[in-house]
Amino acid sequence: MKKLIVIFFCGSINAFAQETISLPGAINTALKNSLDIQVSRNNVEANSILNSYGVAGGLPLVTTSATNTEQVTSINQKYSDASRNAQRSNAASNSLNVNVTGSILLYNGMRVSSTKKRLAELEQQSRDYLNSQVQNIIASVMTNYYDIVRQQSYARLLSQTIEVSKQRLEITKTQQSVGLANNADIFQAQLDMNAAIQALESQQLIIQQAKTDLLTLLTLDPRDSIHVLDTFSIDKNILLDSVLNRLGFNADIIYASEQVKINELIAKETAAQRYPLIRANMGYIYNRNQNSAGFTLLNQSYGPFVGLSLSIPIYNGNAYKRQQQAAEIDTKNAELQKEILIRDYSSSVVKQYQGYMNNLKQVETEKKNYELAQQLLDLVLQRFQLRVATILDLRVAQQTLVDAGYRLINVSYAAKAAEIELKRLSNTLTF
Repeated sequence: MKKLIVIFFCGSINAFAQETISLPGAINTALKNSLDIQVSRNNVEANSILNSYGVAGGLPLVTTSATNTEQVTSINQKYSDASRNAQRSNAASNSLNVNVTGSILLYNGMRVSSTKKRLAELEQQSRDYLNSQVQNIIASVMTNYYDIVRQQSYARLLSQTIEVSKQRLEITKTQQSVGLANNADIFQAQLDMNAAIQALESQQLIIQQAKTDLLTLLTLDPRDSIHVLDTFSIDKNILLDSVLNRLGFNADIIYASEQVKINELIAKETAAQRYPLIRANMGYIYNRNQNSAGFTLLNQSYGPFVGLSLSIPIYNGNAYKRQQQAAEIDTKNAELQKEILIRDYSSSVVKQYQGYMNNLKQVETEKKNYELAQQLLDLVLQRFQLRVATILDLRVAQQTLVDAGYRLINVSYAAKAAEIELKRLSNTLTF
């Protein structure tokens, strides 16, 4: 793939030892340490656990229960045969009931099937959201990384102007020593150099803050000292139609499509509540009642059982019907949200591509302008040394170089940022 290589100005912005971090290293660190990624992974794991027929209600349900009751009662029984009469206080009795019951769903309007499909869609949706998080973090790290490159390039440009100002000051002092310059020229040269030094110090603060932002994105100690490489390449072969055709692979749009499916399944689950419910039941029951007095001293029964249960909803104030209608409206809204997302992303792609192409053209132009500005400054500096050019001519040449350098740096960064966004939108962002 043909690429435009952009290499900014050489030099060093500070003398402190710093750990050099490459872009792939920064991205890997961000993906490893990202708290958002960890949350998304936990959501994927949770949805994977929930994606089962048991949660959907399609597997047999087995329960057991046991009840043991001790009771003290007073008995007063009278019969036609007076000899059978009984009267007793504080008579003890015991009741023991144990049962094991199993039931399996036979029919509920296909609600279990719809629920299982919804759980599967939720799991896949959480995976696609994780992919979206990964793409967004990669894009953020790349944008922040290259912003540091841009800010360091500004600093190198300022360092270059400081060197020119030093040469100008030395030339002016030499000229003063032979009576060709005065103190006003010395003072002006010194003031210009001091202003350039202050601008460089301010730029170094901006660089430090940009590095702090990157360290925060990497979930590292913001006090760490890092150094980033000062080169990057711009991919010149991105085509608008290719990006638009790949919008369907964008994780956010896939996520929206899955939300439509989920809402459709919720509507089916709600509609299933209006259908009969049939269950097969089986189990084993043991009952034992023992009394110290009374008509029955011992009553014990046990054995298996099997049967069917049928539940038919007849009327509940049309609640299920209204819930189904509301679920269908939610599905329509999800479809509209997806169309809105596609519309907005398509518009964003077109605008980003317009900026991308414009910046690529400007990069070539500004590279030529910067080279010309360097040649102009060298020429004016030589003429100034020979007293052919004035201080004003040299200052204009310096400012011309600074302006050309700023424009080259900015359009290069803008082109790279547009490339990153286009690849993020088309789900083709790699590092």
